Amino acid sequence: MPMPSMSPYVIVLAPDEHAALRALARRPSAAYRMVTRARIVLAAADGDTNTAIAVQLGMHVDTARKWRSRFYTQRMDGLRDAPRSGRPPLFTPAQQAQVKALACELPADRGVPLSRWSAAELAGEAVTAGVVGDVSASTVARWLAADAIKPWRFRSWIFPRDPDFAAKADVVLDLYARLWQGRALGAGEFVISADEKTSIQARCRCHPTLPPGRSRLMRVEHEYDRGGALAYLAALDVHCGKVYGRCEPTTGLAPFARLVEQVMTREPYASARRVFWIVDNGSSHRGQASIDRMSAAWSNATVVHTPLHASWLNQIEIYFSIVQRKVVTPNDFYDLTDVENRLDAFHDHYNLAGRPFNWRYTKRDLDALLKRLADHAPTHSLGSL
Repeated sequence: MPMPSMSPYVIVLAPDEHAALRALARRPSAAYRMVTRARIVLAAADGDTNTAIAVQLGMHVDTARKWRSRFYTQRMDGLRDAPRSGRPPLFTPAQQAQVKALACELPADRGVPLSRWSAAELAGEAVTAGVVGDVSASTVARWLAADAIKPWRFRSWIFPRDPDFAAKADVVLDLYARLWQGRALGAGEFVISADEKTSIQARCRCHPTLPPGRSRLMRVEHEYDRGGALAYLAALDVHCGKVYGRCEPTTGLAPFARLVEQVMTREPYASARRVFWIVDNGSSHRGQASIDRMSAAWSNATVVHTPLHASWLNQIEIYFSIVQRKVVTPNDFYDLTDVENRLDAFHDHYNLAGRPFNWRYTKRDLDALLKRLADHAPTHSLGSL
């Protein structure tokens, strides 16, 4: 019977190589292919032939021969996967950049009757413009996702139109930083952010809402009967995070005055040195008249208005967004009493763990924003900044 031929690649391991290969062969987290390669080399070092190694490890003899020779010529580096060229790219970086540039243009500017691009429409426009011969919508979507360019999304915004925008916003931001006219607020001075959330409807669903079940989301009936609407007025103590709220049939001077009274008649505000009320320019608290009414009714209260169209500077809007997500959506109430009870219970629940919002927007951020707007504003708009 012929003897198995011996490999010309005789493996002799150094102590550190033997230890490394033994550790790799026993490591539970190692990739299976690396464990197999380590076992091939260890068996070869023990004097086994390629045929014996193949039988022992359940592989083709060519596999044993390959990794024995790779280790012999390159040692431990030879057990790593060799670099692979892969399929050649179908599109050049320049073509990808041109498609992304198309995504940054408004469709109407290219004569396309669309308000926004989709991936499929961008792919078609790229072919029409001669950027590429052919490209799929999924490829275009992958390019845009990698660069965070998603032209099918948009965000609304409003350009500052208040001629005193910067000055008014600075006052509000100073109060959030516990400053007034350049001086730090004392222990007996408080900042309140207040507003109204209007037209909260009571929608009585024609069929009861079903809770989540196995492999099923919560189900809310589409049809409903209208049960009226009310307004929710709230005041937030900016620096302690406590909320005071009330429901009213509608908004107006009298409802807002009742909210102010609700806050100002309790401690620590009743005996406070000063209480600053940050409000927007809604009809319930607009202009100098609201400042005069507040000071006449409460000698220690001062109204501070946000700039026009800048409700985002009023922290109470953050609380209202929480109410919208956690209380009002989905809107499923029996009647207005049910709405009122839910809102009253929620601000009590919120106050159990309420804390100040982590407000990070500063005057420096505002200055940078206004500078960016001025750089991109039409000439006729620069005077408003």
